[in-house]
Amino acid sequence: MKTGAFQTGLYPNYLAETGVSDEQAREKVNKAFDTIFFDTEENFCHHTDDDAWCMVDTGNIDARTEGMSYGMMMCVQMDRKDIFDKLWTFSERYMLMKDGPNAGYFRWSVHIDGSTNSEGPAPDGEEYFAMALFMASARWGDGTGSFDYSARAREILRHAVHQHELVPGGEPMWEPENRLIRFVPNMKISDPSYHLPHFYELFALRADEQDRAFWKDAAEASRKYIAASAHPETGLSPEYADYDGKTVLLFRKPWVYYSDAYRVAENIALDHIWFGAEPALDAVETRIQDFFAGQDMDDLRAYELDGTPQSEPAMHPTAIQAVLGAASVGSSSDARSRFLKQFAEMPLRKGVRRYYDNCLYFFCLLMLTGNYKIYI
Repeated sequence: MKTGAFQTGLYPNYLAETGVSDEQAREKVNKAFDTIFFDTEENFCHHTDDDAWCMVDTGNIDARTEGMSYGMMMCVQMDRKDIFDKLWTFSERYMLMKDGPNAGYFRWSVHIDGSTNSEGPAPDGEEYFAMALFMASARWGDGTGSFDYSARAREILRHAVHQHELVPGGEPMWEPENRLIRFVPNMKISDPSYHLPHFYELFALRADEQDRAFWKDAAEASRKYIAASAHPETGLSPEYADYDGKTVLLFRKPWVYYSDAYRVAENIALDHIWFGAEPALDAVETRIQDFFAGQDMDDLRAYELDGTPQSEPAMHPTAIQAVLGAASVGSSSDARSRFLKQFAEMPLRKGVRRYYDNCLYFFCLLMLTGNYKIYI
């Protein structure tokens, strides 16, 4: 039987292997959080209203459900209810759709003043919203209205699974037959980096009772999908894939291992920490580290799944290096210690593209220092 922090309550400080004490680890976490939210030059949290803040994609100058829900998860992990509530207020006020086939979903992108930028949702935002809200409920208790965290989380998941039954013309975010998350509701393809089996295990405890078996099935389906969509030699995953795990190219991008795909290694690591080792997924982490051990860390690129480098530079090189550190949780690669040490020594990214890199960096920092905890 697998055992992880969910069963044991233990969250190892993996950076201790590189000489980082628990106290030093917590200092690193606090400093990174303060930079993301409060640094006068490098923060990416915008105060739209006194009671409504947003996380800014600094490369595109918009607010996305991805970043909003990430920011909420950061806050619940750091016990910052004050900021959490401001981020959630912005999300409810400016991103929640109330009409049409997407009623009950959140606009995946809005301008930082709250004005509409898109009328479509992205399921990775919804799943992080729900998990952050359930954890807020467990850590701080439920309030009323929008701040009845657990009720809002259940409502989000209800729409995600049953939109086609609840709203005329609506499409669900999860495929009813195979329990796989869709890239967007109206496309029957997936995104390997959207698959969060460790979240679904917890949804199976807190979602509407009639859907709990669905989420348990979704967890197992996602673990199999993550393994199936990863390349058998390099471990690299595509940004988008069909339900068999085969690559799908979208948005005229000819390369395959690119920004979204970096999150797969991070997700595998957190699933390992929370719910125990999954040999097929740990093998993916090993292959990823083995592949990147032969790459120039100062010249990271977009890659084909077989590892062929493309002319396109990696847009988020810090994110790649961060998830390589996280992969050390389950990897048995000879490069495991090297990537763990590399992560322990690397700083947050600065500049225009810092948003995505530093979100992934922060989550990897939480898990590698033993500070990414379950509240349920």
